[in-house]
Amino acid sequence: MSDAKDTAFDAHIRTLMAWHFEEETGSPFWLDKRAGLGFDPVTEVVSAADLTRFPDVSAELRTVPARALIPRALADLPFRVYDSGGTTGSPKRIVDSAARSRMLAWARERLLAVGVPAEGDWLHLAPSGPHVIGFDVARYAALGGGIFYTVDLDPRWVKRLLAEGRSDEADAYVQHLLDQAETILETQDVAVLNSTPPLLEAICARPRLHKLVRTQVRAIIWAGTSISAESLRQLNEVFFPDTAIIGIYGNSLMGVAPQRPAAAGDAYPCVFEAHPRTTRLQLVDEAGDLVPYGARGRVRLHLIAEEMFLPNVLERDSAVRIEPSAGGHVDGLADVQTFRALDDVRIIEGVY
Repeated sequence: MSDAKDTAFDAHIRTLMAWHFEEETGSPFWLDKRAGLGFDPVTEVVSAADLTRFPDVSAELRTVPARALIPRALADLPFRVYDSGGTTGSPKRIVDSAARSRMLAWARERLLAVGVPAEGDWLHLAPSGPHVIGFDVARYAALGGGIFYTVDLDPRWVKRLLAEGRSDEADAYVQHLLDQAETILETQDVAVLNSTPPLLEAICARPRLHKLVRTQVRAIIWAGTSISAESLRQLNEVFFPDTAIIGIYGNSLMGVAPQRPAAAGDAYPCVFEAHPRTTRLQLVDEAGDLVPYGARGRVRLHLIAEEMFLPNVLERDSAVRIEPSAGGHVDGLADVQTFRALDDVRIIEGVY
């Protein structure tokens, strides 16, 4: 892409290279790596195309001390640490002070554009701390003046049960989660439900709980795991025909890519777009080259923010590359699917 917006993104990259690799401002993590990169990021990384020169350091986020990730210029600010879901191994960690909140303010406007009510209370039937999704949804609710209800959910326990072949116990745990959600919906006025595809399918299998959601909730947001086209169609047309069904693609590392408003000619019912100021999601082939529009590729992340710098990260997902929407400047992603194995690691999505 070479339009004005990407010119601005390239300028953002150049500014952030100086930020992350100067002694006064950069984080110990990246400052320690500068000499071994084989190039000077401050003078040689001038556009998005140059970000692939960096190594994928995401595996190091499993063990690096979180304080080493904080830029020196921001050391006096309060920071939070968020974990990934641990789908591909030990959890990865990121740090955040205010960047996530700024991104979520943008994402909320995208959610409003596709049917999430501006006001009302939220039920979060998905993980909370240490997973960043709990903060995200609480922030969405707060921006609309809503109350934030949540349910205790440990996704790693479900994955462990499934990995050990204890599916009956995993099913019992899911029912325990649904019991808690039902208790809330029986007594509280919930406008927005945020959950995951497996839990939404489980809701649909419980008649009383399904009726509570169908008659009360005005918008359902799904995230956290992949969903098939047929399952998404059934949620929209069969189980919740009068409810807005909205998807968000994201994780702790990349942030969020909300579903964009439908565009004329869209071949897929749900197309995601990432935060244009800080994030690029590219779909690449095995050689690392961009796939054509309409083709499937593996997701490669570039996150360039003041608080975190994560270039050239290969994600666990594949998706179909979609042209930017009218007036937009970032590629869309459709039909996101999680690999079942990566580098001899079996991937278990579980409920998140």
